Amino acid sequence: MDYKPSLKKKYLEEVIPALTKEFKYSSVMQVPRLQKIVINQGVGQAVADKKLIEVAQAELTAIAGQKAVQTVSKKDISNFKLRREMPIGVRVTLRREKMYEFLERLIAAALPRIRDFRGVSSKFDGRGNYTMGISEQIIFPEIDIDKINKIMGMEITFVTTAPTDEEGFALLREFGIPFKNVKKN
Repeated sequence: MDYKPSLKKKYLEEVIPALTKEFKYSSVMQVPRLQKIVINQGVGQAVADKKLIEVAQAELTAIAGQKAVQTVSKKDISNFKLRREMPIGVRVTLRREKMYEFLERLIAAALPRIRDFRGVSSKFDGRGNYTMGISEQIIFPEIDIDKINKIMGMEITFVTTAPTDEEGFALLREFGIPFKNVKKN
């Protein structure tokens, strides 16, 4: 049996035709697609407490459903008591099925749990990619609130093949990411 995440089905059956109509693409290969989702968590306090990085790594692994890797510092910065090759963050890159599953969990379960949520900002990077910041990891249902000893934020980057911000925005809007002040056609 061939398993496909429901958002991938939605992309193939609904998003491609909608974007082809909106931007008048002549080929399906021109339609932008989601390449990967990168979740990044900087843990600056790990300089003082080594356990924080391991806790962050375990939490990010639970959230993403794929093992998170530690990122290390590139240079010494004495003011921050930072040495070269010291672990200061964790990140995970999701592609294919896991990427669509995470996106679905993010839209359906995590974002609605944010206090006073009115949508995410629609600021893109100029090349059709989008990064959103999340201030608390507890919005994800995979995290047990009782076992949290520190609230940490993270950044989620959506890397698309869209050549412009407008096309990248249209792609993510069709997936169902709740942007602020957006009127759907």
